[in-house]
Formats: sequence, structure tokens, C-alpha cells
Amino acid sequence: MTDQAATPRSETQRHGTPIIYLVDDDPSFLRALSRRLRAADYQVETFGSAEEFLTRRRSDAAGCAVLDLQMPGPGGLELQEALDQAEEPLPVVFLTAHGDISSSVHAMKRGAVDFLTKPVRGDELLDAVQRALGWGAATRETQRQKREWGARYESLTPREREVFALVVSGLLNKQISDVLGASERTVKAHRAQIMHKMGVQSPAELGRAVEWLGEIFQATSAADIARRENARG
Repeated sequence: MTDQAATPRSETQRHGTPIIYLVDDDPSFLRALSRRLRAADYQVETFGSAEEFLTRRRSDAAGCAVLDLQMPGPGGLELQEALDQAEEPLPVVFLTAHGDISSSVHAMKRGAVDFLTKPVRGDELLDAVQRALGWGAATRETQRQKREWGARYESLTPREREVFALVVSGLLNKQISDVLGASERTVKAHRAQIMHKMGVQSPAELGRAVEWLGEIFQATSAADIARRENARG
């Protein structure tokens, strides 16, 4: 069931107004919570169970999920675990009348933004939702940056990746030429191409790119080293 806001929020996200997904098996509570969030100009979609929520029509809009802890079928913690496995996980706020310390600790360790108890004050809920949306925006931006750096790195040739790894390890052109058995002029040409393709101006910026690339860089660097050692053998 979908409840749309009458007017859009002023800070509309890139893919539209944020959607707040409410998952609770109490229809009267869902109605009351929906009215409160719609009054704050949010779009709201309500679901009576975890199964219903998981079969929803997906949206590219930013959003967060407000979950009850105990529901028929899978509960809030199981739903949170399922959301964690999504390509772009939704931030989660728990709102329950059945909270305990163990559940709260488990939920927060899994990344819940907040764990609220019923009845909840309106301002307390809105604060938690706003924090969740902020966390979601930051996470999406991080993922976007990682995808962008990954695409740039994938554009490098195998030799350019070898030079890349040696540059960020701190070696000078002469040292790199000795390692690769290539002329210094060739190394300089590779280095210029790397800078151009990666869109950076200095080795320091390449080092920051490595932080974004993470496991992608580590895996390909290890493969390049192995290939070089095999070629020598």
C-alpha cells in the first residue's frame, strides 16, 4: 500500500523524493505513522509483513526502512539481514514495542541507524529518519565513487596496471624501468597514460585512488606480480 506526500520535499534526491518504507503488522499504527511522515512531506509506503515488503516494486528513489521487530513470519532482524545483502542496502530504523537489549545490540551491530521503542515522539522519529537518509546518501555516493574509480582502473592495460602499482609503492621511473626491464622513456609514457586515464595529476592522487579501489587493486596487483614472476621464470 502506498501513501504519497501531497508536496515534495525541498531537498529532493537525485532519483526523486525519499521514500519511507514502514513495515509493521499493526494497521492502525501504520496509518498513524504514515500521517505523521506525510505531514513532514515524505513519500510513504506501508507493508504488513516482511514478505510483502520484499516483493514490493523496486524504486531508484532514496529511502529508508522503518521496521517492527516482531511480526508474523520473518521478523525485523531477518528482514534487516535480507536488506544487507542488496546491491544498495536501505538504511534501517527499528521501531518496536518488543525491544530488549540483546535485540537492540544485534540490530545496531548489523548497521541499524537507530532502535526506537513505541510509543515514539514525532520529533524523535523524524530525527532518526533524517539520519537514516543522510547515511543512505553518503553510502550511495561512496558506491558511486568506487564504481567510477573502478571503471577508470579497468581502462588501463595490464602493463599500465603494473606501472600503477609500482608508482604508488613509491618507486621512481628509473627504479620502475629496472623492475620491468623497460626503458625509462617507456615508463614515462606509461605513467603519463595512467595519469590521463585515471584523471589525476600526481602520485599522491593515485594513492587516494587506491583507497577507493580497495580489493580490486589488491587482486589485480597480485595477479600482475605473479604474471611478471612467471615470465621471468
